Amino acid sequence: MKRERQKMLDGELYDPFDPELVAARIRARDLCQSLNATREGEQEERRRILRELVGVGGDTVWMQPPFFCDYGTNLELGERVFFNFNCVVLDVCKVSIGDYTLFGPAVQIYTPMHPFNAELRRKEEYGKPVSIGSDVWVGGGAIILPGVRIGSRAVIGAGSVVTRDVPDGVFAAGNPCRVIREITE
Repeated sequence: MKRERQKMLDGELYDPFDPELVAARIRARDLCQSLNATREGEQEERRRILRELVGVGGDTVWMQPPFFCDYGTNLELGERVFFNFNCVVLDVCKVSIGDYTLFGPAVQIYTPMHPFNAELRRKEEYGKPVSIGSDVWVGGGAIILPGVRIGSRAVIGAGSVVTRDVPDGVFAAGNPCRVIREITE
């Protein structure tokens, strides 16, 4: 029988109150709190915390606190990913982000989902992974919903709500986010 953590990562219904998952969230929140309390001159301490917090990519991520996540261990970051102030990543499922991708301030990435059935919603949830390619720029205040894939070299306009996949090499914006044009320059 699968443990709740494995069900969560597989996108199946799981119990978010499972003691192992609660402990993992507490660990991540404590690390985020430590990260967010660092000062600009404490770059080595930030790097140490990020190595401990992030599943993959803590060595090169450029993080401008404050930053918040559910687990951190489900984040797979490429080279030199940048998160500006006040970003939130709810990573109950894997969030993979390619090399040199930039996030403006207050970007939010969500993987958790909740059943429509209220009784079921009281005790279980599930998630869908998010995948973001390389060289993507996500404008400030954008929200990326569960299960979305954003292709490499795409630009997402500020304040967009990304509800479905965005192909490579396009500018997309709005609520809901839609492709505006191909990027040709």
